[in-house]
Amino acid sequence: MNKFLFFAFFSLIIGFAGCSSKNISAPSSDLDAMIGQMVMVGFRGMEAKADSLIVKDIRDARIGGVILFSKDCALNSTERNIADYKQVKELTASLQTQARIPLFIAADQEGGLICRFAADRGFPATSSAAELGNSGDLSAAVKAGEIIGKTLSKVGVNVDFAPVVDVNRNAANPVIAALQRSFSDDPAIVADFAGSFIDGLHSEKVISCLKHFPGHGSSTADSHKGFTDVTDSWSNEELIPFRRLIKSHKVDMVMTAHIYNKNLDIKYPATLSRAVITGILRKQLGFKGVIITDDMQMQAVSGEYGFKDSVFKAVNAGADILLFGNNLIYEPGLGFKAVKVLKELVREGSISEERIKQSYKRIMNLKSRYHLI
Repeated sequence: MNKFLFFAFFSLIIGFAGCSSKNISAPSSDLDAMIGQMVMVGFRGMEAKADSLIVKDIRDARIGGVILFSKDCALNSTERNIADYKQVKELTASLQTQARIPLFIAADQEGGLICRFAADRGFPATSSAAELGNSGDLSAAVKAGEIIGKTLSKVGVNVDFAPVVDVNRNAANPVIAALQRSFSDDPAIVADFAGSFIDGLHSEKVISCLKHFPGHGSSTADSHKGFTDVTDSWSNEELIPFRRLIKSHKVDMVMTAHIYNKNLDIKYPATLSRAVITGILRKQLGFKGVIITDDMQMQAVSGEYGFKDSVFKAVNAGADILLFGNNLIYEPGLGFKAVKVLKELVREGSISEERIKQSYKRIMNLKSRYHLI
């Protein structure tokens, strides 16, 4: 699709999104494009061959994004998508050539232990959030964001799932404190250092993503492995970094947490909770940007809910992009499966076309702001 036709199509869809008439339905091909943009998946392979499953997901299912990993958890292998600069740059360029709408290409490059582009593969060494926060030097956080942003932009990665803004409220937390992923136990310090890190990413035109809303720092369990209840440990102070950064207009994207807190929603974990995503993040904190789920294959969601039910609940809760890492468990054709389920939910009337258009508009606005389209 040439640029003129794409923007004409984009303008038409935005017009639909703002139309009050309930009788207007998007043509099925347009709706397919919108639904595809709401899916991001991981995949196996160091290159994007024409007959590979990920290319089919991009070309035919029209997914809107992919996530890269350095390790394959399901195979317990150190070979997945990342070898060195040259290989990753060629991979991302090949993936983009298959997309009618340019892709979000994402990675978890937080610094320290959580680095997909690690020093042992020829990439620059990075400091953890804990090291940066302990230094007390905000300029070091800017520099860390710049270094990471430069690494990612060089290889064609345009989204960094960072910074972590979880407040370090539990020193025994196996997934945050133990991995040095939090800047501080003080929410104001977390906000300051995260904001500086974002400034560094933005200087290299890389999209940032705050995680994990509404705060994973007080948990005693790992939501990758199962049900994670923070009812007795979570505090409203964990919202402070999100609130301050949203107010500063620095936030591109927010990732939800699969944590359960009966004081916020008596039935569902945050990722599936309309009370948390729409009620707190959208309405209370005023966030108007893109909301992405944490990996929908993590046991806190996949172990408790069926695939279709979790997709339905996440979208109706307010999530714009459903992330399937396809790494904890590998499932061929997962992009196709997710898109198919979304289409079924729309066809059944469980998810409205208007709800799809809302997410599509936010996604396209972000892609446009970073000149991806």
